[in-house]
Amino acid sequence: MSQSWKGGSTRAWRRTRALVLLRDDYLCQLQLDGCTTVATHAHHTAGRSVTGDDPAYLVAACEHCNLKLGDPTKLADPPNQAVTRWL
Repeated sequence: MSQSWKGGSTRAWRRTRALVLLRDDYLCQLQLDGCTTVATHAHHTAGRSVTGDDPAYLVAACEHCNLKLGDPTKLADPPNQAVTRWL
């Protein structure tokens, strides 16, 4: 669980989550390797700290995909690699 949810979910969040799941027909929209397809989570596509709980930035996700992808604001760029030969 992220630090944002330390105090637990709110009634407003549970309502928003239910609306997102219904909107997306309880189907995982992320479809990563190992996806179970049955959505039980609402995933913040741009990070909760950036967009809040706006349904426009939420998609239904299965638990596996939501936890695998994690917080999109924490994704790091791949490390730089020196180019030693140009094609």
